[in-house]
Amino acid sequence: MRYNYLNTNELQSIYFGGGTPSLLEIPDLDKILHTLSKYFHWNENTEITLEANPDDLNSDILQAYKKLGINRLSIGVQSFFDEDLQFMTRAHDASQAISAILLAQDAGFENITIDLIYGCPGTTDEMWLSNLERVSALNIPHISAYALTVEEKTALHYAVNKKSVILPEDEKVHHQFELLMDFAENHQYDHYEISNFAMDNKFAVHNSNYWKSVPYLGLGPSAHSYDGSSRSWNLANNALYIKNIEAGFPICETEVLSRETKYNEYIMTGLRTKWGVSMDKIKKEFGDYFANYFNQNAAEYLISGHLINNCNNFYLSREGKFIADKIISDLFFVEDINALR
Repeated sequence: MRYNYLNTNELQSIYFGGGTPSLLEIPDLDKILHTLSKYFHWNENTEITLEANPDDLNSDILQAYKKLGINRLSIGVQSFFDEDLQFMTRAHDASQAISAILLAQDAGFENITIDLIYGCPGTTDEMWLSNLERVSALNIPHISAYALTVEEKTALHYAVNKKSVILPEDEKVHHQFELLMDFAENHQYDHYEISNFAMDNKFAVHNSNYWKSVPYLGLGPSAHSYDGSSRSWNLANNALYIKNIEAGFPICETEVLSRETKYNEYIMTGLRTKWGVSMDKIKKEFGDYFANYFNQNAAEYLISGHLINNCNNFYLSREGKFIADKIISDLFFVEDINALR
C-alpha cells in the first residue's frame, strides 16, 4: 500500500521498534522481511535493528535473528540492579540482563545498544556509577540513557500523586546526568545526542536519520512517517487498523508541515545532536527572517556559554545540555508569519 512513500527503494536502515518486537515469532519476522524485500533493496551493511527484552533472548533465538539478517540489537536493560528493575516493574532481573548481553555477543552481535534509566527514587549515585562501569566491563558499544519520566495515567503517575513514591530532586537527576557525561568522556564514548553515546562511530543510523530529517516510512498501528514536507500517523487501535486495511479505508492521517513547524523541528532535532544546526541551512531553507529570529534568540545563550557557534554551526555546550529543553523552546518560532508565506 505504501511502498512509493519514500520515493526510493534503497533502504539505509530497518528498525523493529516497540512495543516489544521480540515477542514476534521468527516466522513472523521472516515474513515481514521477505515482504519488504519485494519492494525495497538493502545489503549486508544496512543497519537492521530489533528491540528486545532481556528475558526474551536465548541462544537459539539470537542465532535465528542472525540468520534473518538482523545485525543490531537494542536491549531494554534499564538497570543492573534488581531493586531498580522491580521499581520499574520489569519482567527481567539483573542476572538476565547480563546473560542476554553475553549471549548476544557469543552469537556474533557486535553492534549492541542498551537502554539505561537514571533518576529513579532508589538509584544512588554509587548504583548509577556501577551501572555505567558494568557497561564498560561488558564492552557495550552504544548506550541510550534517559532520566525517569512520569507519564500520565500510569501506575507511577498515580503513586507520585498519592505520595507513595517520592521522586528525587532535580539536582540529583542533573548530577547523575553529569556523572554519565563524565563516564562517557573517560571511556571514549562519543556523546552524539543528548541521550545517546557511542564508541568507535557506532552511531545508530536509524535514529541519526530521524535527527537529520531524513524521510522514513512507519508500518504498523500508530507508526509515524515523514517525507520531508508532511508527517503521517497510522491508526493506533489494532482492530480498527486491520479492519480499515481489509475494507480499503484510510489507515493514517496526514499533516502538511508549515514553514515554521519545519524550522521548529529542525531546531529541536538538530540541537539535540553534536552536529547542531547550521545557519547556512536556516537561511537556505527558511530565509533571512528565520535566520535573524534565531540569532536574536540565541544571543543570550551564546553570551552565557550554553550555546557555541563554530563557523556558523550552533551546538550545545556541556552546560547547555543541562537546560537543552529550555534553550530549544526559546529558539522555537512562535509568531504568526502567515504574511511571509
